[in-house]
Amino acid sequence: MTMAEDAVPVIAVDGPAASGKGTIAAGVARALGFHLLDSGALYRLVALQAIGKGIPLDAEKRLGAAAEGLDVVFDGDRVRLDGRDVTEAIRSEAVSAGASRVAVHPAVRTALYSRQRAFRRQPGLVADGRDMGTVVFADAPVKVYVTASAEERARRRHKQLIEKGISSTLDGLLRDIRDRDARDAGRAAAPLKPAADAAILDTTNMTIDDAIGFVLEQFQAKKR
Repeated sequence: MTMAEDAVPVIAVDGPAASGKGTIAAGVARALGFHLLDSGALYRLVALQAIGKGIPLDAEKRLGAAAEGLDVVFDGDRVRLDGRDVTEAIRSEAVSAGASRVAVHPAVRTALYSRQRAFRRQPGLVADGRDMGTVVFADAPVKVYVTASAEERARRRHKQLIEKGISSTLDGLLRDIRDRDARDAGRAAAPLKPAADAAILDTTNMTIDDAIGFVLEQFQAKKR
């Protein structure tokens, strides 16, 4: 890490699926005027590329090459892959499930590491993911691990899908979330877990505004 990078503050926001970390990270970035890294979008892009090109999700070497060669542009809240707007496509349930499967491969994580590090620039960065505080930005001065009960996370995901007109069942979503939790926590490469120095934020019974406020308080406390 260069001295210039060291001077750029990073807030690492990690946590499992549907914990609210993405919304919280975006809110904190807006409040502070910081850049935002949605690291999950990169894994979703690898999954989308793999699905589109017929690459098996257990073919680590080919997936690593796909991750290395991603032609991706983040333009505000839009995401383009190979010149195509894939903002909505990477949020599909199939791609979400695929992202969790490709993320277990060390070759994919290695290929995306430097791309994620490149988001660190002035005036600061809020990094949202599953290994931001433990691996990618282990030196981040502020680390928050966002969680919520599996039942509450399933309820949130169900509400999101219903609003999009997508049929789903709470039981099925709860099963999927528990399966993904086990896969993310059990992978050999960068398993999902709180950093040793992370503040734990349980959002089960918390509003988004209060959760954003919690992270901002953590940041202000580190500045003092």
